[in-house]
Amino acid sequence: MNHTKIIYSLILSMLTFIFSCESFVEIDTPNFQITTEAVFKDDETAIAAVKGLYNQLYHNNTGFSNGWENSITVLAGLSGGLISPRSTLHTKFSPYSQHEINTLNNPAASANLNLWSSAYNIIYLTNSVIKGLEGSTKISADIKNKLIGQALFIRAFTYFYLVNLYGDVPLLLTTDYRVNTIAFRTSTNEIWSQIEADLDQSISLLNNQTEYNEGQRIWVNKFVAMALQARVCLFLEKWSKAEELSSKVIENSSSYELLEDLNQVFLKNSKETIWQISPIKGSSIYPTNTNEATVFIIYPRFGRPFGSIELSNSLIAEFESFDKRKSDWIGQSNDILYYPYKYKVRNFYGDPTEYSMVIRFAEQFLIRAEARTYLNNLNGALVDLNKIRTRAGLDEFESESKEIILESIYKERKKELFSEWGHHWFDLKRTKRAQIIFKDNHTWEDTDLFYPIPEEERMKNPNLSQNLGY
Repeated sequence: MNHTKIIYSLILSMLTFIFSCESFVEIDTPNFQITTEAVFKDDETAIAAVKGLYNQLYHNNTGFSNGWENSITVLAGLSGGLISPRSTLHTKFSPYSQHEINTLNNPAASANLNLWSSAYNIIYLTNSVIKGLEGSTKISADIKNKLIGQALFIRAFTYFYLVNLYGDVPLLLTTDYRVNTIAFRTSTNEIWSQIEADLDQSISLLNNQTEYNEGQRIWVNKFVAMALQARVCLFLEKWSKAEELSSKVIENSSSYELLEDLNQVFLKNSKETIWQISPIKGSSIYPTNTNEATVFIIYPRFGRPFGSIELSNSLIAEFESFDKRKSDWIGQSNDILYYPYKYKVRNFYGDPTEYSMVIRFAEQFLIRAEARTYLNNLNGALVDLNKIRTRAGLDEFESESKEIILESIYKERKKELFSEWGHHWFDLKRTKRAQIIFKDNHTWEDTDLFYPIPEEERMKNPNLSQNLGY
């Protein structure tokens, strides 16, 4: 085994140790003392450490970011109502679909705990990497800046989902477990400020990193950080900055384009990709294609359709018959079951053909369209909106009404981004439409906007308060 593989093996051992803990509150220094000096002793080992961080976004099978059953894509997708469990008795999925998550020991509560703990494990790891990089004097300045910029992005990315799922959450910027174990929840405003600060610093540090390492769009560069910051500004209603950032990404036509063939969009390293997460090649446990395909695709088994999730009838009704997204991105089984079919390949062992899409080019047009609408640039908003519509085979949309244009943008976001990272659930919440959409659901209460803080975490940390309604 060569030098790099030895260091990488040590790093993975450290990460495995951390992930063996039940939650972030129990994380302590590993007993075998992999020192900062050993992991960050030169450029090669520092790069390996950050690669290990990327791998953890996919590797943990209970993780928030890996597309499996406990992921944001599935659970927040259920909450948004565009996907639903095929059985209303499904003990893990139905509570998210019905907005009836409780904190007791049950599969839904366990899934919620996995969301929380896996996200905080990633935050702990990013904090460890940032601390190690900043403290090392043996890494070249250019490499150090690029690696810190990537780690800051991953921390901001993780907090983006935590604050949207739970509201106030602990803001952990240290690896000191004595501080982390008793951390209070931090206000959403402070969390958003930290997300913005991390992304601004990431963009600055990655200023010269405009290409993708090794041609793989699984590494973060400046445009990836800009794309997420554009989304953050949209959520914070900072319309001018959202338009500015999304425009910079859109103008990078040498790297990105809207693909006319929708079946090419979710292939690995497609030109519509801004950032993807790669499956771990060669694993005997995890599939080498995406978990999303494994979870979503309904296939025949023993003469019956097999799968736990289907697309909601309300979403299917939104699509015109000639919308290419309906024919290319929606699968059908037994003439009555519809399922997400953006990813075509269920798990098999070999070279992956698809990577898990996290941020893609089409979203930037929808971000800019919404920002331009609020900035009263309605013509510019329609140009962006119609980029998405015409690519889908639809006629151009025309209106002089700000409200009608916004409704059309929300509708296109729903049809374009369904079954991707809970976009619709977060859109309903940020635009204050969730209370209207779900008001006729007899189980809905306005406190359902946020998931409960896992009870296991509150038992370990007496300073963690609970969200209202739980």
